[in-house]
Amino acid sequence: MTDRQIIVFGEVLFDCFPDGHRILGGAPFNVAWHLQAFGAAPLFISSVGEDLLGEQIKNAMAGWGMDLNGLQTHTDQPTGQVEVKISDNEPSYDIVSPCAYDYIQSGQLPGLPDHPFLYHGTLAIRNAVSAGTLLAIKHQTTPDVFLDVNLRTPWWRINDILPLLSNTSWLKLNHHELAELVPDRREEERRINKLFSSTQLKHITLTRGEKGAVIYSANGFPSISISPEKTISVIDTVGAGDAFSSVLLLGKIRDWNLETTLKRAQEFAGAVVEIRGATTTDQAFYRSFLKTWN
Repeated sequence: MTDRQIIVFGEVLFDCFPDGHRILGGAPFNVAWHLQAFGAAPLFISSVGEDLLGEQIKNAMAGWGMDLNGLQTHTDQPTGQVEVKISDNEPSYDIVSPCAYDYIQSGQLPGLPDHPFLYHGTLAIRNAVSAGTLLAIKHQTTPDVFLDVNLRTPWWRINDILPLLSNTSWLKLNHHELAELVPDRREEERRINKLFSSTQLKHITLTRGEKGAVIYSANGFPSISISPEKTISVIDTVGAGDAFSSVLLLGKIRDWNLETTLKRAQEFAGAVVEIRGATTTDQAFYRSFLKTWN
């Protein structure tokens, strides 16, 4: 069986810390990075600036074997950054705007597969240019859409996000985001049922942090839930949700059943919180999962 192509659309950026340390990230980029390590060869569509940070991103992607055909270079906008500030040991984030990933151009899209899986989040559509390009991808292909909700104040509006659900097959979000999208219901299952009744969604994956995750299906099958099987030594939780999403997508193209997919996504996310940062260049980190899953 030949894997279907996965298109990953959205932001790539650097998290910039007060001590001058920079960490490469952005939820879509993290997802694409993991998928590449798992042999899925995604097409990552984003934009970087014509600057040093942009060159670093290109070099990192090339070194990891990723396809650079979808990575645009914007001459007037800088590579994305998030300024991380620490106060009383608590981080706060300033997502710099505007930047290159706000201006992903539809006219610069590479050739696209006819029937891909399309992953995107909600940050990169804060600007009409990138939002329009996402729409163009949907019009140029017949995708199965995976929407990963990541609400970053003040860069989202409910009226921009709800219409996206009309052509989404698989929705992933956490319980806080569920409450934001469906504020007029109090219980989790009532909120889930409202989303199913008002959209064409096939599956909703709800993450619950240390309590695990659950997949709800529109066809009425019982929900599938999972909790972490072992005590995790948490280094940091940065990118855990992105790791989880990458394996959900991998399960789709490898035709794993939902229970297997959820179990493996939880395992991989649990491993990522035991390392520093959202990704790693250590191929050995992925090897044990590849050995078990293939």
